[in-house]
Amino acid sequence: MTIVYRKRALPALGLCRGVTRRALLGGTTAAFLSQSFNRLHAAADSLGYVHAFGTSVLDRPAERVVSLGYTTQDPLLALGIAPLAIRQWFGNFPHGVWPWAQAQLGEAKPELLVGEVSMERVAALKPDLIVAIGSGISKAEYRVLSRIAPVLMHEAGDAVYGTAWDKMTRMVGRATGKSNEAEALVSRVQNQFATARARHPDWARKTAVAGYHWGGETGAFTGADTRAAFLAELGFKPTAPVLELSGPAEFYARLSPEDLSPLDADVLVWVSSFEQAPDLVSLPMRKTLSAHREGREVFAGGLMAAAMSFGSVLSLPFLLDHLEADIAAAADGDTQTIVMSAEKAGLLS
Repeated sequence: MTIVYRKRALPALGLCRGVTRRALLGGTTAAFLSQSFNRLHAAADSLGYVHAFGTSVLDRPAERVVSLGYTTQDPLLALGIAPLAIRQWFGNFPHGVWPWAQAQLGEAKPELLVGEVSMERVAALKPDLIVAIGSGISKAEYRVLSRIAPVLMHEAGDAVYGTAWDKMTRMVGRATGKSNEAEALVSRVQNQFATARARHPDWARKTAVAGYHWGGETGAFTGADTRAAFLAELGFKPTAPVLELSGPAEFYARLSPEDLSPLDADVLVWVSSFEQAPDLVSLPMRKTLSAHREGREVFAGGLMAAAMSFGSVLSLPFLLDHLEADIAAAADGDTQTIVMSAEKAGLLS
């Protein structure tokens, strides 16, 4: 998405190309020049961006913001902007703000928007920006929302839910006049990952897969997904079969119940919304995996799974703090190492 502040000197009217002295004397041309001047004047301090659904323009950095993206509250809060309203994704935390972002929320009490987007509720909040990156709204909904306020959407080349955390943070930063703060946040998180990679240089030579099992279905999160991206940020590569299943807009790949071998990585991170994993314990084909037999499984359940799902500028440092030790224990090649997250989930029984 191209977002630039357009601040430039306005051209002198007498120097406009293609306008003759005779034409300058005509009333029609005078009106045309007046309109052109007004357009240039309006554009001088505006913020324009091109996205998947068209082009939007802000006259000034936004202050009153509605967050319709399922995770866009995090970059807003990280930048010190409490949204007027937050779109509920999952979980039962007040105002839709998870523990890794609650300190940034402070005393603010955003309205919680549950289910389909209510245009009336959004309009009643009188926002000057609607952040809808990763919201899944339709183009028809976008058109209606655009009558309320400029709408920030994903870039045309990105999947609907595929905007990377750093790009999202920068986009929100530009739209709110906080580009420098956004850049500092991105650099801080990137440095945290770089430091983790430096602590574990061997991870660059290992594979890791984020797997799931629920509703009788087992699979792997693939390249476009935040859970796979987290492991990539740590230096891991996916297994060759999972890499083959990955596409630019693919978030997960279902696997045959008879063949879970694509999951057999140096580190297998099971992602579950539950704190315990009885379904995994009773999954017969899991026992065929070397990662299981050699204690190279990590269980990311509950809050950890949510942090991986958000994959935001705030959730990623939280996730790194809580999972790095377990991942290191799984990756060290020592079959005697106990991976605490897997032990707590009953995966080592």
